[in-house]
Amino acid sequence: METTQNFVQLRGTAAGEPTPSHENHGQRFYRFPFAVKRLSGQTDTLWVIATGEQLRRLTPLTGQRLAVDGQLRSFNNKTGSGSRLVISVFAQMLTSTEGDDLNTIQLRGVICKPPVLRRTPLGRCISDMMLAVNRRYGRADYLPCIAWGQVAMITGHMQVGDPLALEGRVQSRVYTKVVEGCAEERTAFEVSVMHLVE
Repeated sequence: METTQNFVQLRGTAAGEPTPSHENHGQRFYRFPFAVKRLSGQTDTLWVIATGEQLRRLTPLTGQRLAVDGQLRSFNNKTGSGSRLVISVFAQMLTSTEGDDLNTIQLRGVICKPPVLRRTPLGRCISDMMLAVNRRYGRADYLPCIAWGQVAMITGHMQVGDPLALEGRVQSRVYTKVVEGCAEERTAFEVSVMHLVE
């Protein structure tokens, strides 16, 4: 059985033009915002990273309907004050598409921080957890996940080091953080867990 898995499939609309992200082994990577509608009508705006080669045949990008197959990646950004986990979708395949929006992710890894189990004011269970998913070459992605209801009850009692396999979607959530007395609007990215997988 596979001990690690990280596969994301998205269909949606490019919400902006690409800007430089980084360079690795002589290859340039760019990032752009990508809007995916939920069934509820709410929109998740995610960051997608792609190579210049992938993007060359698709520019101008804004407003294009695209399909993205890839992996959810994390990067610990230590610029500025403190350290911040940056989450983005690394595109392994990027193509023009038609059809309804799609947002699915399959992950298999291990719990790397003690899960936090809590309840909403209306009594619904929520579990917050951090999943470590190994890449090749000894690196790992640290991916925040959130589960609700019965799935939250199960994951909320897991221990650090426990294996976890899941299916869900990648979502964005806007929140307000007070920094030096000023309220700042920020966006968090997390995996919303739909099902656990054996």
